[in-house]
Amino acid sequence: MTMGGENQITLAFDTCLDKMYVTLLSGKNVLSSKIVENHDEKYHSAFLISTIKEVLKENNLRPQDIELIATNIGPGSFTGIRACTTVARVMAQQLNCKATGISSLEILSNIEPGVQTVALDARKDKAYLYIDNEIKGAVPLEEVKTLCKDKKIITDNKLQSLFNGISYQETGAPLGEILAKLAIEKAKTADCNWRTLKPLYIQPPPMG
Repeated sequence: MTMGGENQITLAFDTCLDKMYVTLLSGKNVLSSKIVENHDEKYHSAFLISTIKEVLKENNLRPQDIELIATNIGPGSFTGIRACTTVARVMAQQLNCKATGISSLEILSNIEPGVQTVALDARKDKAYLYIDNEIKGAVPLEEVKTLCKDKKIITDNKLQSLFNGISYQETGAPLGEILAKLAIEKAKTADCNWRTLKPLYIQPPPMG
């Protein structure tokens, strides 16, 4: 095994956003990149384990070959955040490999060159805001408008018209690959221990 080397096997997955992304890399080369949507009444995260098994089998790899696990830690769907952070922690512990998390806001800030401001619907007339390389939390929409005046902004379908922004849902950006490559860079300088991998809950889960 070439730990951290040119052929490092990285598994990245994201169940926080509107679709599930599972991506497998060898070094910086993408071996597989799959997108799974909600199916019938099942949320897409229900297919995470089976999709991971599928991409490994397609590339003749075993779970033990994985050297780095990367996951989206939120914000996003509470169900999705729980699912992917739990799977990442359990897998990394069992496989004794590195694991790290990247926020959905940082991932989305990398989909359009020169557009690094991100605002995602946080319900209750708020948006999760990422500006100047910093997560600002759940910010009232009117305040977001003021802070982001004259800035190009990445957002979602729900807030696109409000901010005249670019909806990540319409770009077709390879979010799994972006997540994986951000994690690879982070792992060069950070202690990527599964124990430090925590979900990013900016707001409490909805009641009922």
